[in-house]
Amino acid sequence: MKTATQTQTRHRVLIADDQPDICESLRLLLKNEGFETQLAASPAEVLSAIEAREFDAVIMDLNYTRDTTSGQEGLDLLARIQSLDSSLPVIVMTAWSSVELAVEAMRLGARDFIPKPWENARLLSIVRTQIDLRLALRRATRLEAENRLLSVDAPAFIAESQVMQPVLNLISRIGPSDANVLITGEHGTGKEVVARTLHTLSSRAGRPMVTVNAGGLASGIFESELFGHVKGAFTDARSDRIGRFEIADGGTLFLDEIANVPMNLQSKLLRVLETGEFERLGSSHTRRVNVRVFAATNVDVHAEIAAGRFREDLLFRLNTIEIHLPNLRERQGDIALLANHFLRIYTERYRKKIAGFDSAALQALREHPWPGNVRELDHAIERAVVLSAGQTIRSVDLGLRAPSAGGSLRLEEMSLEEVEKHLIQRTLDRHGGNVSKAADALGLSRSALYRRLEKFGLQ
Repeated sequence: MKTATQTQTRHRVLIADDQPDICESLRLLLKNEGFETQLAASPAEVLSAIEAREFDAVIMDLNYTRDTTSGQEGLDLLARIQSLDSSLPVIVMTAWSSVELAVEAMRLGARDFIPKPWENARLLSIVRTQIDLRLALRRATRLEAENRLLSVDAPAFIAESQVMQPVLNLISRIGPSDANVLITGEHGTGKEVVARTLHTLSSRAGRPMVTVNAGGLASGIFESELFGHVKGAFTDARSDRIGRFEIADGGTLFLDEIANVPMNLQSKLLRVLETGEFERLGSSHTRRVNVRVFAATNVDVHAEIAAGRFREDLLFRLNTIEIHLPNLRERQGDIALLANHFLRIYTERYRKKIAGFDSAALQALREHPWPGNVRELDHAIERAVVLSAGQTIRSVDLGLRAPSAGGSLRLEEMSLEEVEKHLIQRTLDRHGGNVSKAADALGLSRSALYRRLEKFGLQ
């Protein structure tokens, strides 16, 4: 996908006046200064142009065909422009200048006011200043959104076991490229950590990596979250909002749980992946972004395609390269390394002096089946650090419950969370892993069930 700066090297200015000679004079003046221009002779043409493409500034007359002196037609047009894009700088011009008209235009959102005939140097200075201010405002808005969404500390990627060597080799080779990547593996295997490692190795490392749980987004907010919305697009849309694709422009977008996106929304995702183009919800104005996409899933996407729940053409766009992560049970050589890594993190966080694990704790770590993979190990170490009263972690601190002789814990031995986890797993097993049927049986929405699957590290 190409950015707007790759396809458009000059700032674009819309010139609106019902007098052709005025339009042509302004067009030549701005063209000689390196601006791209488009002409409009009526309010309808102005609104049509703004809805069809993006402009960096508008220079517009206040009088058209309704009358010749009041400026009311232009003021009405100015209000309409503000409702379409309140950040677009509008510079108004009129031969019938007055203090009252200038004040009213500025009240409605005009950035500056120039009487006819104009001074070329002043007009050019105003246009450049307003465009620079708009760019600065957009940068500030995007940075504010990034700060709300992004974590400063990228998780460490620890992997020395033999089974992880092909994964490490693949990451090192494709990280610097611009290829989209599909990351597969069980819940908790570290798919987001791999995505952040790939982003760090790429030329986009200085730009944001934005993470979205695509499967956890309800249908009603999917478009707004990914593409943004304009004020008034729906009942609670009280202001314009930037979507995740715009926030990630120039960087990377990580779409977790991609296989859980409903079919009716997959086509909207496919379009932006193919063209880099999209519209904010409630707007007909097309925007362009340059985003590298990493997607992740814990399900068999090909089986989802065969079942008619996932688009094959969308998969082709997502998996230029596929990375499959082994589960933690297959990574015995990494368990102690990861445990010590998490121990350092949580002893610092909770200000505890713990030297390491005793032999029984290390044995328990090696023998545990880790159904929740690295995420479960992370939580186990945090719990152990909080509960430990000594200078070493004991097996009892880890809280890793061994199965009873019957192969599972009795219900009365379980915590409330364990009962919920057990019920969800049993329901999934009963419905052959079909999330939609399991969600119906449990009285949950698909997105609510997926949040619990992620919480409990279930497959």
